[in-house]
Amino acid sequence: MTRPALDSKTLARRIAEFLDLLEARWHHEGNPPDLAHPEPLDGLILTVLSQHTNDRNRDAAFARLKERYPAWEEVAAAGYEAVEDAIRPAGLAPTKGKRILEILNVVQRDFGRYSIASLARRGRDEARKYLLSLPGVGEKTAACVLLFDMGLSAFPVDTHIARVCQRVGFVPQGTPPEDICALLEREVDPARYLGGHVNIIEHGRSVCKAHKPLCPSCSAAGLCSFAANGPK
Repeated sequence: MTRPALDSKTLARRIAEFLDLLEARWHHEGNPPDLAHPEPLDGLILTVLSQHTNDRNRDAAFARLKERYPAWEEVAAAGYEAVEDAIRPAGLAPTKGKRILEILNVVQRDFGRYSIASLARRGRDEARKYLLSLPGVGEKTAACVLLFDMGLSAFPVDTHIARVCQRVGFVPQGTPPEDICALLEREVDPARYLGGHVNIIEHGRSVCKAHKPLCPSCSAAGLCSFAANGPK
C-alpha cells in the first residue's frame, strides 16, 4: 500500500527527521568531505566521466587523462582519438571523449580560457543554466559541480539517492531525478545539502542497496514505506 501524498510542511519534517537519522549513523554533515577542485572545470570533466560507471573507473580515467595531458589546453589539442584512448577506463569513451572536447571548445569560446571559475560569481541559477547548456551535461552533473566545486546550493540526485527517496516514500516510484532534485532543494535546509547528500549515498551503498537491502539494520526503517511493506 502506498502512503498518501504529504503536504509540504509534513514532508519537510519527515525529510529532516530522516536526514537526522542518517547523520547519527554516517556523520557526514558534521564532518563533510572536501571534494572540491581548485578549478571547477576539473570537477565538471570528472563528473562527465562518472556517467554510467563507478567511482573507481571514473577516477582511473580522469587520472590517466591528466597524466597524459596535465593542462586542458593539451587535452583540447590532443584530438578525439587520443582523448578517447585516455579515458577508456570510464567506459563509453567515444561518447564521453566527444563531449569533453565539445565542452572544452565552448568554455574556451565563452571565457577566453579553459576555466569556469568565474561562473560561480554569477550565482546558482545563472551558473546552473550555463552548465546545463553544455554538451552532455544534465541536472545531476550540473548539481555536482555547483555543490562540490563552486560552493553553491544544489542537491545532486544519483541512482542511490533516487532509489532511497522513492523507497522511503518522499516521491512516487518512477519520479525523474530532476524532480527529486527540485523537491530536496525546496524542502531541505541548504546547510544540509552537502552532508545530507553524502549520507544518503553512503546509506544507499551500504544499507539501502539496490539488491537485498538490509532493512532490519536500517536506522530509518521506521520512516520507510519500503521497509514497512517488506522488501521483495
